[in-house]
Amino acid sequence: MQIEESSQANQSSPQEDDKTEGVSLIMGDPKKAVIKLSGPMIVSMILMTLYNLVNAIWVAGLGGDALAAVGFVTPLYMILVGLSNGLGAGAASAIARYIGENKKKGANNAAIHTIFITISISIVLTVFLLLFLKPILIFMGAGSTIDFAIPFGQVTFGGTILMLFTGAAYGILRAEGDAKRTMYAIVISSVMNMILDPILIYWAGWGISGAAWGTVISMAFVSVVLLYWFFVKKDTYVSFLIGDFKPNRVVAKSILGVSLPASAEFLMMSILVGLVNGLLVVVAGTAAVAVYSAGWRVVMIATMPIIAVGTSVITVAGVSYGARKYENMFIAHRYSIKVGLIIAAATSVLTFVFAPYIAMVFAYTPKSASLAPTIAAFLQVMCFFYLFMPPGIMSCSTFQGVGKGMTSLLLTALRNLIYIELFAYIFVVLLGWGEHGVWWAMVAGNILGGIVAYVWARKYINSLRRNTNPD
Repeated sequence: MQIEESSQANQSSPQEDDKTEGVSLIMGDPKKAVIKLSGPMIVSMILMTLYNLVNAIWVAGLGGDALAAVGFVTPLYMILVGLSNGLGAGAASAIARYIGENKKKGANNAAIHTIFITISISIVLTVFLLLFLKPILIFMGAGSTIDFAIPFGQVTFGGTILMLFTGAAYGILRAEGDAKRTMYAIVISSVMNMILDPILIYWAGWGISGAAWGTVISMAFVSVVLLYWFFVKKDTYVSFLIGDFKPNRVVAKSILGVSLPASAEFLMMSILVGLVNGLLVVVAGTAAVAVYSAGWRVVMIATMPIIAVGTSVITVAGVSYGARKYENMFIAHRYSIKVGLIIAAATSVLTFVFAPYIAMVFAYTPKSASLAPTIAAFLQVMCFFYLFMPPGIMSCSTFQGVGKGMTSLLLTALRNLIYIELFAYIFVVLLGWGEHGVWWAMVAGNILGGIVAYVWARKYINSLRRNTNPD
């Protein structure tokens, strides 16, 4: 459905045709837009994930219990990451659709709504997580690692507002095709974090809390940079003018209609990680959780380029939908999958070949040396996981771009909560493959989920192409 709001908010002005380079890009050739937006996003997302990997490497020096503690906090952390990315996706989708409709004041209003929504959610979540952190971690099975998990989680979740704000701000910039500044901000954050980790963990003697403080401090610095761009330099296409802010439930719904389902997708991923952790403890002990926690960070780095391409599709699909250029949606969906498959093939080969060497990064102390062979085996299985990600990622991103967040959520639920669990039962319970069965279940579930998402998206896009006014 096209975004609607009060006529006052949508009145055009003489400045509404003034487009930045980024806006001109996303309203032009969809192939060029996907490539141009994906490049900076790939760099920024790899760096974002790289600092998580570096964080895990430094924590690994504190021993297996500390690394496992990070693994138990990860599901909760992923909820925040999901909300951050979800708010960014909601902002990008809503603002991009307004840009496609050539309604600048509407885009401004959506951006301001995003900021207010982000602040409100941050306050509620910070209080909840700090109050109930310990019982949640105990319920998740942290057990003997609780003394490590509690301080790490308290510092991490104390910075909730910083994490959510940066994600929302990145989405606003992406909506207007400004992926370069998003990259600059993430580069600053990542480099700061990687420098601060060893200083705070070992030199300052803060232990596992130092790893969390490194993240919070770097996000605080980047938040200041983003606020400077928006409110001092004021050279973005979207303007935060109080006169353009008109509280409107329809605008809020257009943002939350993508943000909440997109965030719920990460919640489902968090639930999946929690289930995998629990299953691994049962079949192989806490050491298997440490392997999964370390190995999954490497997997996330390898898959970030694919996810980055998908993120660019949200903007391109949103603008195309707002402008009713449905053929551009078709081209963007097809082309992004091709690009994603090329990237997936390259990362699969590299990961398979270098898995033993990558695993050694986590085995630089006697306490963690025993994990290396199993981490290498995990990474080599996950190579097959990469190859079937592009169809699912690009299809879900297309649905998010047009405002159909619930469809994307349903597809994610089928993959993470149905298909993977079904294959886990077959491989672990029926076939007795142990922790290897858990890994292969993730691969098989992803394959089936990708196929279903691709077919669904193609049918939807083709229906739009056949009917220029589907709503």
